[in-house]
Amino acid sequence: MTVRRRLTVRGRVQAVGFRAFVARSAQSRGVAGWAANRPDGTVEIVLEGDREAVESVVRACREGPRGAHVTAVVVRDEPSEGAHGFEMR
Repeated sequence: MTVRRRLTVRGRVQAVGFRAFVARSAQSRGVAGWAANRPDGTVEIVLEGDREAVESVVRACREGPRGAHVTAVVVRDEPSEGAHGFEMR
């Protein structure tokens, strides 16, 4: 079953390779979407794909890469849009 999740990740998540970490995590699991830095210091992420694969990437986002310090992850469900590939914005 395909699901789509929009995440807002808070903490020390910019300038630590967070978007590249998410891209690698998503691509290795066949999850589509994108990740973007926001002016408020958060990272916004959209993930779309198999439910188990998406949840695996969400779990990875709660940890982040070395150097990151995640303090909160807000997850919202969205209707699937048929996304393909993963991009860093």
